[in-house]
Amino acid sequence: MVQLIFPSLMSKNQEELDQDLIRLKGAAKVLHLDVVDGLFAPNHALDFKFKLSPKFKYHLHLMVKEPEIWIKKHLKEIELFFPQIEEVKDFSRYAKWMKKEKKKVGFALLPDTSVAKVRSFLGQTDFVLILTVHPGFYGSKYLPSQLKKIALIKKVNPQIKVFVDGGMNPFRIKGAAKAGADYFISGSYTTKAEKPKERIASLTKPLSR
Repeated sequence: MVQLIFPSLMSKNQEELDQDLIRLKGAAKVLHLDVVDGLFAPNHALDFKFKLSPKFKYHLHLMVKEPEIWIKKHLKEIELFFPQIEEVKDFSRYAKWMKKEKKKVGFALLPDTSVAKVRSFLGQTDFVLILTVHPGFYGSKYLPSQLKKIALIKKVNPQIKVFVDGGMNPFRIKGAAKAGADYFISGSYTTKAEKPKERIASLTKPLSR
């Protein structure tokens, strides 16, 4: 079965990360890691030399300055990278680098960044992460207007798969799917729940209707 819901982790230290990984065991096969460096957004998460469990695969969302440094550090252990496009200095070079490393090309888009600004990159891109909240924190205000970007992106490149990140619950996820999202990232709603597997099921159920 294809995984549609990706629990996200914003751990502050290794102890919290270990607890999150234990809690999510059996709930998902692929996890979404949010790195925040305190410079790109006013928060800190996973901006330490973290150790990951081999029991999962991982995506890495880089809300950081100079994301290429982080990508180099974690090339072997991360399956898919989402640097903030606003911090990628040379996108063509980045895309060629990822393909050379046999990685898919992905990037994340801030709420304030229009699709028009990244239109020229979409032909080289496999995955786009649409932020439906302002980045850096769990529980930020949901911004449904961001869902309009999905159709604009797919109009340029219908092959792109779109992740939606922020504010997902069983009601909102239906709207995101209707807008054309392919995959969904869920933070505290799943990751910090006592029974994350049940929470993930509650998000998956509306998608099958």
